[in-house]
Amino acid sequence: MQRIGLTGGIAAGKSVAARRFGERGAVVIDSDVLAREALAPGSVGLDEVVAAFGEGVLAADGSLDRPALGALVFGDDARRTRLESIVHPVVRRLSVEREAAAATADPGAVVVHDIPLLVETGQAGTFHVVVVVHAPAVLRVERLVRLRGMSRAAAEARVTAQASDDERLAVADVVLDGTGSDAELCAQVDELWDRLAAERAQEADADA
Repeated sequence: MQRIGLTGGIAAGKSVAARRFGERGAVVIDSDVLAREALAPGSVGLDEVVAAFGEGVLAADGSLDRPALGALVFGDDARRTRLESIVHPVVRRLSVEREAAAATADPGAVVVHDIPLLVETGQAGTFHVVVVVHAPAVLRVERLVRLRGMSRAAAEARVTAQASDDERLAVADVVLDGTGSDAELCAQVDELWDRLAAERAQEADADA
């Protein structure tokens, strides 16, 4: 099994790359999906979040009101750290379970862990390959404003809350350029996928 860590700043194009890896045959484990599972209605995680931040983070149906929670934690380091202390351990446990299931189903699987906060959570050294989708912070702010309708202040707060571009690039084994079109990014994923497949084949031949 080959383990790939995939990360990138918000609005860099990481989700496009993750989707393409899945299309090429990788098992993609999306930490954002696991985080939603960790805070699903009725979960211990959601109970802990409500205890920490109040009933105001709940929607009328009892589910998590993510915009309300986001407004509380982004830009407030202490609150964000408290939220991460609740969510991250659950996400890591779920991630280990998903990876184990993938390895059981196919010992030769390529597992891509899509982790927005890979650098911030100190996981860079745990993967065979770390792939960073890079787009400069100023461009990512513009995308958040233009494509997601955020205010500039909110977009800048989201970008600032994450690792810096330099911090992500420092841990990268492979950097994919996220400044262009989705098609251009997918082509880079294809090239990387083919190269890694060739390297795995060479290693298998050497071991035979």
